[in-house]
Amino acid sequence: MVASPHGEKFAACLRMLKDRSGRGYDRLGKEAGVSGSSLHRYCSGLSVPTDYRVVHAFAKVCGASAEELREAHRLWALADTERDAPATAAEEGPQPAPEAEREPEPRPGREPEAEPDDVTPAVAATGRSRRFRVPDKLSPRAAVLAAVVAVVLVAGFVWLPGDSTGGDPSASGDKVLDSPACRTVSMGQHDDCVREVQTLLARAKGKLAIDGDFGPETLRRLTAFQVLAGLPATSVADDATKKALYAHQVNMTTWSPARVAKRVREVFAEDPGTAVAVARCASFLDPLYVLPNTNGSRNWGVFQISDARLRDLDGTPLKAFDPDWNIRAAHRLWSVRHDFHDWPSCEAALKNTPRSTPTPRASWPGTGRACPICGTSPPSTG
Repeated sequence: MVASPHGEKFAACLRMLKDRSGRGYDRLGKEAGVSGSSLHRYCSGLSVPTDYRVVHAFAKVCGASAEELREAHRLWALADTERDAPATAAEEGPQPAPEAEREPEPRPGREPEAEPDDVTPAVAATGRSRRFRVPDKLSPRAAVLAAVVAVVLVAGFVWLPGDSTGGDPSASGDKVLDSPACRTVSMGQHDDCVREVQTLLARAKGKLAIDGDFGPETLRRLTAFQVLAGLPATSVADDATKKALYAHQVNMTTWSPARVAKRVREVFAEDPGTAVAVARCASFLDPLYVLPNTNGSRNWGVFQISDARLRDLDGTPLKAFDPDWNIRAAHRLWSVRHDFHDWPSCEAALKNTPRSTPTPRASWPGTGRACPICGTSPPSTG
């Protein structure tokens, strides 16, 4: 398998994390819940994992920062979109346009020729090859008729229907997304259409960078906007989404990470420190966090509750974006076995955190040290 350009960048990102960790593939694999041989293939660019959770778990056990996790997700998403693309597409480069699509070249003998004086304007405009002489003097009525015919023919050529915008998004007026150039705005796109979507999302209080690059960050925010607007979560800026973006009626303001952490500690009174660490691992404490899976399902909100779990909890993506509902729903899942088995990647990272003495699975010892994986400090004992 020949790695795609994005696949190479994704593999380089994984190698950097692996080398920095100073650990081998087998050890990292055990901690991340994947075989060492699979990690070797991913880091060598021989294959791309079909499930992002593998990437997330690997990056976490390597000690990746929040920014590095976002970059790993971005590169994985781009590499994943190229999974089914023909291997030669990236190697062949631009190809000449098919003969039928090429602009016709002027042919000898087809250049406009100066019409002799004895050709009427109507005949000249129609380009007919048959010529005939006109009387030296036209009657006033005939002259007027000839002039009218010529004007009508010329006007017909001028007003032929066509795209007058030339593909310029700004040529259709104030609403850039209404232009033909912005007919679809989706993952992997990089242009002014994406920048307009990002600008409108930011105006709706969605936190994201405005760089014209439709990556995972824009994908998450656009999907969250669609859910909040009561639209199908297509993750594509379709006509209904564009209309809602320009209506300026959706407010994406939500809880701050500090407020989320405070509420998690209140709800998970039995083990507040671990609960906050798991939530931070899952969503960076972002109530509007969305993570797509390769099978078409998604995870939602603070504790990244999956579509399947939402159905079990009688929830919806909109409910999952309510941080209080999401945290209480996660506690219901935790209460089944009093552990975090519903978050295997984050739990695996927490299991490998050094502990001073054996303790129950759901408790955190008072070591006084910060968690090297999740970047959070353990709660005080007592």
